[in-house]
Amino acid sequence: MQHDDSLFSALRAAFPADLDRIALTVWDQEGQPAYTWRDLERGSAMLANLFADLGLQPGERLALQVEKSVEALMVWLACLRSGLVLVPLNPAYQAAELTHFLKDAEPRILVCAPETFGRHSSLAFQLGVGWVFTLGAERQGTLLERASFHADQHRPLPRQAGDPAAILYTSGTTGVSKGAVLTHGNLLSNARTLVEVWGWQPQADVLVHALPIFHVHGLFVASHCALLSGSSMRWLQRFEPAAVCSALQGATVFMGVPTLYTRLLAHAGFTRAAAASVRLFISGSAPLQAETFDEFEARIGQRILERYGMSETGMLTSNPLNGPRVRASVGPALPGVQLRIAEPDAESVGSVEVKGPNVFAGYWKRPELNASEFTPDGYFRTGDMGRLDAHGYLHLVGRAKDLVISGGFNVYPAEVEMHLNELPGVQESAVIGLPHPDFGEAVTALVIPLPGAQLDEAVLIAAMRRRLAAFKCPKRVLLATELPRNAMGKVQKKLLREQHAQLYR
Repeated sequence: MQHDDSLFSALRAAFPADLDRIALTVWDQEGQPAYTWRDLERGSAMLANLFADLGLQPGERLALQVEKSVEALMVWLACLRSGLVLVPLNPAYQAAELTHFLKDAEPRILVCAPETFGRHSSLAFQLGVGWVFTLGAERQGTLLERASFHADQHRPLPRQAGDPAAILYTSGTTGVSKGAVLTHGNLLSNARTLVEVWGWQPQADVLVHALPIFHVHGLFVASHCALLSGSSMRWLQRFEPAAVCSALQGATVFMGVPTLYTRLLAHAGFTRAAAASVRLFISGSAPLQAETFDEFEARIGQRILERYGMSETGMLTSNPLNGPRVRASVGPALPGVQLRIAEPDAESVGSVEVKGPNVFAGYWKRPELNASEFTPDGYFRTGDMGRLDAHGYLHLVGRAKDLVISGGFNVYPAEVEMHLNELPGVQESAVIGLPHPDFGEAVTALVIPLPGAQLDEAVLIAAMRRRLAAFKCPKRVLLATELPRNAMGKVQKKLLREQHAQLYR
């Protein structure tokens, strides 16, 4: 018998014996429709049978650009059981971006929202996509109509650990987006590790799922942990503080990006009583501000668990479930992950490099990148800069590409931002380097004031000079009402550098 390392087989084995138990409840949809584990089994089987009827072969790609829905999750499960490779795409991507993804991934199928079918199908067929189906957020569309004619039983195809399962395209904040190929082994090893280190209770935990599912955080980390532990999910198709506060009551786990936590803290209904049953709040995908960490602990009575990962690697580090959760740290390396700091400077800051079964197979059709982004001894160069403290906890200081070299000195934006954010009246900041005739690059800050605060540039700069060496302090502080972000809440510093490139010229 062929050995089976399929991610689907592992997930399916964790389903409760009673398949009629509730697996997901759509919390923010009228009537709160519920899906059983049997629904997940039958729905993914029907979709898998449709794909087989279309003649799709293992390894071929399916691009999915739809709003969040349980049916979209079923498409992922159907791909896993069929051996297809999912290419999840942000619904916000426009025609030019979609053109790049379709040309690069060469999917056989595109599944899009009903309202985008006209323009997307025309583009897809021009680029050689064989089929275009629609899938709406409320169980509508041609994909489900076609699948309804197929049997609800399907034998999953065995997969090997090295077989590709998904291609995740990077956010594209720098250069052309590239596709990270994640295998069944990558995703399964990471899911098993997270279920263990975060103490998931089989068939007992309840996850509030308020994340998008076109990204590693929502589709893989959150969904896989719940599925692999047979835990139910309260599914929110979009984040809304009042709905989340309602869903938290009686739930046990919540995952969010920092922006979600700041919005919850701004909501009067987010109280210690509302969150009393939740044993674990997890944050990732972007740096968590120390102010948010502290305010959360004061309000809710527990510390957010911050972790660190990438599209290319899944999760790499995590603050511990039961040990100290350190402010402004993403914790030690997860079991099985090898992590090192390459070429550390005098302050022990260097490039973060990692190796492990969770690290992706390489970039899709980019052999030149695979040669440059992996070290000769097999470590992946993450592009992040960080240091390890005496306890082995990783402290990130920014992306290598965001490093500012001013007057020959290295300045790490995260350090400057941390101090700026602690100043009275500052809500948030972003530090970038801009071309300067004397210094090469000038440290420059964009600051969002707290509501009602009156900030003065000179006062802020003077305060920073009392905290940091002069070469680290901003030459200019620009006040802003908002910062540009990508879909997962990360500040798009490349865009800020482009917008303000002429400031010192």
